[in-house]
Amino acid sequence: MPKTMGILGKKVGMTRVYSELGVAIPVTVIEAGPCKILQVKSEKTDGYNAIQVGFAPKKEKRITKPMQGHFQKSGGEGYYHVREFRVEDPEKYEAGQTVALQDLFNVGDIVDVRGKSKGRGFQGVIKRHGFGGGGAGHGSGFHRAPGSIGCSAYPGRVMKGKKMAGRMGNDTILKKNLIVIDVRAEDNVILVKGPVPGANNGLIQIFTK
Repeated sequence: MPKTMGILGKKVGMTRVYSELGVAIPVTVIEAGPCKILQVKSEKTDGYNAIQVGFAPKKEKRITKPMQGHFQKSGGEGYYHVREFRVEDPEKYEAGQTVALQDLFNVGDIVDVRGKSKGRGFQGVIKRHGFGGGGAGHGSGFHRAPGSIGCSAYPGRVMKGKKMAGRMGNDTILKKNLIVIDVRAEDNVILVKGPVPGANNGLIQIFTK
């Protein structure tokens, strides 16, 4: 795992902004932070260096007793999302500290963005793998089927990794080297060029480079 600091946020949607030359740039709007540091982990006590952060405040009555005790160590405020970021020097951070957007990112920075892709359910080979399918003529009988999938006498089975129908989407995806187009600290909003994984309101992790 890369030892890079980051922040949590939620995907708001996509829009476009215009450059000074009037060129339209597609961007994803992400509401990122502020996040609170809940725990600082070090190699001496936990075996690795990391900080644990929380995002999206949660009412106390919705928090389990064990998590309430955990949140008490950083001030008592609970969160819906708790994630960790590996860091080189954990001594620079302390529990209860707030991580804000403007502390990490500037316009023009290159970032990595992680999210969970939209779940598509059980899909066939044409949608899932881009198969061409059969002819559409009368009497063909072969339209969206996968075709032959196995081997004959040897080895007499379907090989692992064969492209077949199955569950599609709902996977964790990391998009690398996206450009920060704008940082609007007063609204806790960051604009990154191009699409990022997931549906609107989905959890997003943004990593510094």
